[in-house]
This record gives sequence, C-alpha cells and structure tokens, in this order.
Amino acid sequence: MKICSLASGSKGNCLYLETGETRVLIDAGLSLRETLLRMEMNAINPEKVNALLVTHEHIDHIRSAGSFARKFNIPVFASHKVCIKAEKLFKKTRVTEFESGSLFLFRDIQVDPVSITHDSCDPVCFVLESSEGRAASVTDLGIVTRLVIEKLRGSRFINLESNHDLDMLMNGPYPWELKQRIKSKHGHISNEESLALLHELAHEGLEALVMAHLSEVNNHPDHVIRSTEAFLRNQNVCSPKIVIGEQHRASRVIEI
Repeated sequence: MKICSLASGSKGNCLYLETGETRVLIDAGLSLRETLLRMEMNAINPEKVNALLVTHEHIDHIRSAGSFARKFNIPVFASHKVCIKAEKLFKKTRVTEFESGSLFLFRDIQVDPVSITHDSCDPVCFVLESSEGRAASVTDLGIVTRLVIEKLRGSRFINLESNHDLDMLMNGPYPWELKQRIKSKHGHISNEESLALLHELAHEGLEALVMAHLSEVNNHPDHVIRSTEAFLRNQNVCSPKIVIGEQHRASRVIEI
C-alpha cells in the first residue's frame, strides 16, 4: 500500500492511495496544474490513476476533480447530491453516483462512503478495503460519531483530521461566528478530539497516520507532532509512522 498526501488544508485537499491493482485520488482540491506538478515530484504517474473519489462539494475538495477526470478519462465517484451541486465542474465527466452508507466495489477494492456531519450537502469519509488491508480518509469530520469509530476500526492507514488547537482557535483572529462554526458538530475536529478518536482506533496493525487538514491560523505542525507522539509513547499497542499533511507541498510517499 502506498499513500501520498498531495495537499491538505482549507486551500486544497488531495490524497493519493495505491493498493493492490488500484490507484485512486480522494478529492482534487488543487488546480490541475498544481496537482500534476506534485504528482510528478513524487514520481506518481497520473495516467495510472483509475478513479477519483469525492468526499463533498466544497471547492477545496473538488476544484480540479472534473478537469483531472476528463484529462485522464477516469470516473468520478460522488453522491447524487454532490453531483447536483457540482454539475458545472463535472460537465462532460464520467460520473458514477453512490449512496452514502452503501458499499460499492471498484476493481479490487471495496469502498465504504461513511456519512459524517460536516456542513455540506452530503459529506462522507471513505474506508477502502482490499487484499492489502483497510485504509481510511476522514477529514472535515464535524463530530466523531460511533459510526465513524466502528467503520475505521482495523485500519492500517488513516488520513486523520487534526484541524485546530482549541486555545489557538478561541484566542485567535477569527470572528466569533466562524469560531463557533469550526467547533460545532458541522465544522472540524480539534487536536484533542483527533487524539480521542485515535485512542479508540489504536491497534497493533495501525502502521501509518497522516495528520490532516491542519489550520494555518489555529494550529501548528509542532503541536500536532508533540501531542500525537506523546499519545503514542503512553501506549504500547501500535507505533505508526506519523506524517503531517501540508497545504503547500506534498508529503513523502508512505509505503506500508
């Protein structure tokens, strides 16, 4: 299994995942040019990508979804409600609709689009299962539900939201309404909430984490690294590789 966080944050999100015979992008929130540049820098061949999975319709997740899919003639998988919202971007694109909560098969992977509570029309996180094990991408989460916990159990890899430090958010420059939206059940989860979720998901087979969707204003990579490493030191269940998903450059390619 190979993973690369091509971009992560409020200005654009894109995750590359290679497992078995299948290569997918989860979201495509950068420009097409920047997406291809970052793939090239990491020796990822865009012509070998088989599909693009869309979590929701916010522009930082779908900016180049249509253009990438058209250029390489691959299908976009999105829910019906997202397809309606993104109709213009998906024009002349091969779109396959799925229903949130309903498993579907694509090539050698089983895809589980798990419903989440973010403030968009029909948001999901993805859990992918193949002969190489389970991988999950869960960002823009809103709140951690029991459903999310149960679906993510047993993952070898998780792209895990760790959006904000609560003190930095509440004492930062954002207007009060935006602060309330971020910390609401329709916003993003904090570092503390991310670690609480990780506590539920820790198992001996967890091999890699990308700590994702960090706020550039209300968080800092050092905070996330310190708190995550401290959590891992205080348990003896797993010792995954930890990578920070960055906004302005791709991560290294993780191989597990």
